[in-house]
Amino acid sequence: MAEDRCDVCVVGGGMVGAALACGLARRGFSVVLLEKRKPAMSWDTESFDLRVSAITRASQHLLQHLGAWSFITDDRATAYEHMHVWDRAGVGEIHFDAADIGEPDLGHIIENRVIVRALWRTFDEAGVRVIAPGAIDVLKTDDNQTELILSDGHRLTTQLVAGADGANSQVRALAGIDTRGEPYDQHAVVATVHTESGNAATAWQRFMANGPLALLPMRDDLVSIVWSTTPDEAERLCRLPESEFNQLLTEAAQSRLGRMSVMGERAAFPLRIQHAECYVQKGLALVGDAAHVIHPLAGQGVNLGFLDAAALIDALQRGREHDRHLGSLATLRTYERARKGHNTATQLTMDAFKHLFSNQSMLLSTVRNLGLGAAGRIPPLRRLFERVALGYGLELPSLSRPPL
Repeated sequence: MAEDRCDVCVVGGGMVGAALACGLARRGFSVVLLEKRKPAMSWDTESFDLRVSAITRASQHLLQHLGAWSFITDDRATAYEHMHVWDRAGVGEIHFDAADIGEPDLGHIIENRVIVRALWRTFDEAGVRVIAPGAIDVLKTDDNQTELILSDGHRLTTQLVAGADGANSQVRALAGIDTRGEPYDQHAVVATVHTESGNAATAWQRFMANGPLALLPMRDDLVSIVWSTTPDEAERLCRLPESEFNQLLTEAAQSRLGRMSVMGERAAFPLRIQHAECYVQKGLALVGDAAHVIHPLAGQGVNLGFLDAAALIDALQRGREHDRHLGSLATLRTYERARKGHNTATQLTMDAFKHLFSNQSMLLSTVRNLGLGAAGRIPPLRRLFERVALGYGLELPSLSRPPL
């Protein structure tokens, strides 16, 4: 039976897991990345990924430190300079502008596959060892080490297993860590769409009765849509003939970008809120969606995951400097304390926004419109929101700070 040893085994090679593996390897840890299948490393350049992320400045800094940002900008990334949010009824609107806080942009819209490919391209230089395909059969932890037995008989011994394997995390399940949460009564319809009037380098979001519609700029005349609505309506929107879908989408966006035309396929996926009861056990830590899942209305999911990865890297480095075992609770609880409170607060805020803006009460509609209008007219409050959108406003892990 083949055997292998490492300091940290990262399970899951998506955006967060790949960033964690690369960051740890660049800090001198021996790292094995375990992934069920290697990601696509090439595709038709005229095609677009249906899943995109709004990358904050803090996440950009992380990707720069890891050596992935240049791969991304050489590929495809769209900076947005403005955000515009408005309610379905009334005159409540708020507009954010990067110039207000002396920044060139408020972030970047990037296809998820572009981020994953860029991070995987850093592995050889960073020294990440990859086992793919690789699936776990057994996970056992004792006082000194954690052992993974893979489905092919490969045996891997490590000080720490980091579960970055998504909302349905096998690592979390094998560790017996419970979650709390529930599905939302919403699915998100995603597609790439051509806009008649361009996108004005702006991330647009309109709150409607069944959920928000986000229009995220991807090129001068393209946006990626994330249209949250009821499950039945999402299914209907995906099945509609293109001409009917285009008309409904244009109306939903109130023709702010002119006539809109879908390009290629549409897909829908269910939305939920979920939080692991704990992030760490002896010899194990959870990051990203394995630890927490939030509503996508503010595009914060992957950014929270990147902050998790950076905070765990800092915690492990401090543990090593104090000659502590990487899987010890003394080491890992430093990470949990750094991230769980912030993630919980962000989850609760997004959940509150979801319920506030999906509520059809006339009183709440008045409150929403007054609130949006007031926030737009108070410069200090607007600038605060703009800094939060950039990923600032909290003590950042070292890899999420600007490169020197």
